[in-house]
Amino acid sequence: MFSAEYLLLFTLAAIALGASPGPSNLYVLGRTAAQGTVAGVVSSLGLAAGGMVHALAAAFGLSALFVHSPAAFAAVKFAGAAYLAYLGLRLILAREAGDLALGGPARRGTRRLFVEGAMTEVLNPKTALFFIAFLPQFVDPVAGPVWLQMLVLGAIVPVAMLPCDLIVALTGGALAGRLARSAGLRRALNRVSGSVLIGLGLRVALEEGR
Repeated sequence: MFSAEYLLLFTLAAIALGASPGPSNLYVLGRTAAQGTVAGVVSSLGLAAGGMVHALAAAFGLSALFVHSPAAFAAVKFAGAAYLAYLGLRLILAREAGDLALGGPARRGTRRLFVEGAMTEVLNPKTALFFIAFLPQFVDPVAGPVWLQMLVLGAIVPVAMLPCDLIVALTGGALAGRLARSAGLRRALNRVSGSVLIGLGLRVALEEGR
């Protein structure tokens, strides 16, 4: 269906897009700064899983709803914005430094971190629009079933973008680890990271879709 050279070209394009600073990088950085490297890595994997959901949706035509239904687009957009704001408030309002301290939830609740990362990506309508705008450029109707081509290409995108988020998690964790001994700095990191997440939520809510 696809030649090796064709898939390589597509993968390089996806990596280039993932390397560009964006909401996913900021989300991972916020998680890493507040909760440590493991939290950032798990959140990166969650974002990739959420991207797979969008790949499935794009392959079977469900993402087209966001193009043809402004109401559906707005509903998911504001749901995603509210979820990001909720995560940010949890960080800012944490009473115990240990609740959201560096490495705390990463050791105790990796499943929750994974689900939160996945939900953050699933509830991002911009990702859905990206898939249905980007993938068709590489689909050849005579090369086989369009839905299968979309599925294969869509699955490549989150896998290709994952290393970029992992790099952010690993480098951010190394910096945050130096500050792990200070409870005051941990609380400050929680507040800064929470503010970043809330800012992302506001950006999603206020940004106009096309």
